[in-house]
Amino acid sequence: MDPRIGRQRVVQMRKYLQKKTKKGFAGYPAATWAFYGPDDKTASKLVVAIVAREGAEPDPMRKWFAESGDLRDDAEKIAEAIEFMRQHGVHTVVAPERIIGCPHEEGVDYEGPTCPKCPFWAIRDRWTGEVVH
Repeated sequence: MDPRIGRQRVVQMRKYLQKKTKKGFAGYPAATWAFYGPDDKTASKLVVAIVAREGAEPDPMRKWFAESGDLRDDAEKIAEAIEFMRQHGVHTVVAPERIIGCPHEEGVDYEGPTCPKCPFWAIRDRWTGEVVH
């Protein structure tokens, strides 16, 4: 595929997601999108979770990973995530505009309060990105 076409698809999909996000709450089911990475510049993991109704736990949930590069620029994986959302009839999308933390899972990929592979996040608030200590 021509890289320009892939880039155009990514831009179109980002606009679609921004539009869905800016609409605010439009009912259930709702989808949450979260990008994770070793720092605040490169997304290596995307998690999309569906919340069927108020008070329900997110289920189903799906994860995508990038071996290299930034997942936010991967047209194929973003398209898969949008299709996953569409398959579940999502009305509302909640998506922070930033990478919100380390892609590794505590208790699965490492033990303890901070990931040894992602020192960037050890001293930062995951929601603001600001240094906390």
